[in-house]
Amino acid sequence: MSIHSTIDLETLGTCPNAVILTLGAVRFNPKTEELYDELYLRFDVDSQLDLGRKVDEKTMEWWGKQDKDVMWEALDPEGRLDLNYCLDQLNKFLVGSSKIWVHGCGFDSVLLESLYRMLQRPIPWQYWQIQDSRTLFNLMEEDPRKLFQTQLHNALQDSINQSKAIIHTINKLGISNARIMG
Repeated sequence: MSIHSTIDLETLGTCPNAVILTLGAVRFNPKTEELYDELYLRFDVDSQLDLGRKVDEKTMEWWGKQDKDVMWEALDPEGRLDLNYCLDQLNKFLVGSSKIWVHGCGFDSVLLESLYRMLQRPIPWQYWQIQDSRTLFNLMEEDPRKLFQTQLHNALQDSINQSKAIIHTINKLGISNARIMG
């Protein structure tokens, strides 16, 4: 069975050492179009600040302009989890994944790799496993995420929507290449 995973982050900046607020991840099979196994984590912010991770003022201003429920979910201090626990859960979640999809190879995976390195932990994927959905979606006439977008800026919902858009794009383009599907 071909297992792909999608990861999405909500953060307090865009630099590689920005504070991570939440992580959403979904496992899916592009051949069967089945989505399964969701993961949602709310990272401890104070521990990241102690490590030297950064908060960008423009990003904070941007969060202030978002829907209040979405903003509260991302920024609420309650229910935050230990960083090592979060990374342990992500490691377990990714076991068996042949492809790990992010929207732009310069963001989600880069921020996570930075956190793994700061905590002196091994990165749980090989560089060649990271796949860029932005590039895949650019092959389409229209952005396929628009077909599925709900609850923008909720990391789990964004990951679900992205997974559905990846499956849609693969099917629409008639991709059956073993390297993409494998």
